[in-house]
Amino acid sequence: MTVAGHLTYALALGVAAAVPGPGVVALVARALGSGFRAAMAFMVGLILGDLAFLAAATFGLALIAETLGTVFTVVRVCAGLYLAYLAVRLWRSAGSAEGIETGAADSPRASFVAGLTVTLANPKTIVFYLAVLPTLVDLAGVSGGDFVRLVSVTTLVLVTVMTPYAALAARARDSLKRPAFRIRLNRSAAAIMAGAACWTILRRA
Repeated sequence: MTVAGHLTYALALGVAAAVPGPGVVALVARALGSGFRAAMAFMVGLILGDLAFLAAATFGLALIAETLGTVFTVVRVCAGLYLAYLAVRLWRSAGSAEGIETGAADSPRASFVAGLTVTLANPKTIVFYLAVLPTLVDLAGVSGGDFVRLVSVTTLVLVTVMTPYAALAARARDSLKRPAFRIRLNRSAAAIMAGAACWTILRRA
């Protein structure tokens, strides 16, 4: 791949990632409800899901992915149910000041799994890597070195695009110290997460 090819891919990916979708919405909700650390673990899961689709497209697994529609449906429903569970936890933790500070925070592992399932169930991600990517990159001519560079570019672009979302949401969360504001904040985050859950389950991949 040429430098121009990598730049074209990076630009297209950056634009696609910057447009708020279920991944970005869920990331913001996680940062609002659980803080920056949990959001970073969530982001790692999101990125790993992207890399899985990148590998699938690069190594010619697009046809297999298309034939596994039922599997993607199951993953999407499970992701939506998990997001709904997180929304319920956030809403319930907003009922007390102590819960606001500690109850909503999940372990990094739980945040990572949530991010991974959201990406694997996101139709926008599936379409980009299995349909749009082949129009940007000559996958037949991708070497091992090219794939490593694609992984590096993908990771760098996604971190660059998504970290500000998480940082701004976490900063807004940390700046509101009054319990009443915290309650509204957690319930708003719960509502956002519930909306992402409904979108994930009801949207057809």
